[in-house]
Amino acid sequence: MAPIGTGCVHIYTGNGKGKTTAALGLALRAAGRGLKTCIVQFMKGRHYGELDAVKMTGGLIIVEQFGHPEFCSFGKEPDPADVERAASALERIRELMDAKACDILVADEMTTACLFRLITEDDVLAAIASRPGGMELVITGRGATQRMIEAADLVTEMREVKHYYTRGIDAREGIES
Repeated sequence: MAPIGTGCVHIYTGNGKGKTTAALGLALRAAGRGLKTCIVQFMKGRHYGELDAVKMTGGLIIVEQFGHPEFCSFGKEPDPADVERAASALERIRELMDAKACDILVADEMTTACLFRLITEDDVLAAIASRPGGMELVITGRGATQRMIEAADLVTEMREVKHYYTRGIDAREGIES
């Protein structure tokens, strides 16, 4: 098995469910091996069940949110407060990279923040380029661009084939939140 010293860049993108869940699964697997994961969440500020679960890992998984409880509206001019939150998330990612504070860094909803014009494609590419050797970087969210895909080592596209939301089933505690 290759050591994590060969850190790679993952992108989990697409319109299907499971991008953040896949990143959390990787973090959980890493915690089982004693590796530390830092998760920086763009555009998320509400309470999710995984926030309680990561507390059980003894600090091996930490989550920091840079959003507010309500989701941004797509297609509208970005709210300056959302742009500022996204800038704070980018700064936190830089700090974590500079300090080499974790083995795995998850930039959750980073590509979505780009899609919503809270950050730029160049911001995402700069994060990829500045990843320290040996650190695994996982970027999640819809709308990964071709340049992002080319810069990554592994890209998984989650594609919605069928979803119960279309039948009127809302988010359920413990499943989606």
